[in-house]
Amino acid sequence: TKVFSLVTYRNTDGTYNEEGLTQIDRILACHLQGEQLPISLKLIELVDHLQDHFKAKEVEVISGYRTPEYNAALKRRNRRVAHYSMHMRGRAMDLKLRGIPSTLIRDYAISLQAGGVGYYGRNRFIHIDSGPVRSWGVGTRRSRRS
Repeated sequence: TKVFSLVTYRNTDGTYNEEGLTQIDRILACHLQGEQLPISLKLIELVDHLQDHFKAKEVEVISGYRTPEYNAALKRRNRRVAHYSMHMRGRAMDLKLRGIPSTLIRDYAISLQAGGVGYYGRNRFIHIDSGPVRSWGVGTRRSRRS
């Protein structure tokens, strides 16, 4: 089931809109039991920048916050899931921008040098986080650091 939300996280004076930030926390709640964590403002700004840059009408969220239990369950199924994932700190999002090739998003996000960028070509989504600058996945070096 897809849910569409229009979220205003900044007021016209540039201050953060607490109601909008709370809505983002809800949207990015853990899939397992709906637990929430405050999402990194740097991550929110980065995703907003990507959406603006590509003039994308929609951000499709694949995964946001993950509880340690949910992350461990994913790790048991897929060795590519990080043990200390940024998702568990509210600092990562797996996403697609509707109508924009994931390879373009990946390349642009890497050029920003603003955090981690992972590319999951088979599923055509990217991982963005507000952690150290690094990248992985098809078309990138395994772990490029700056």
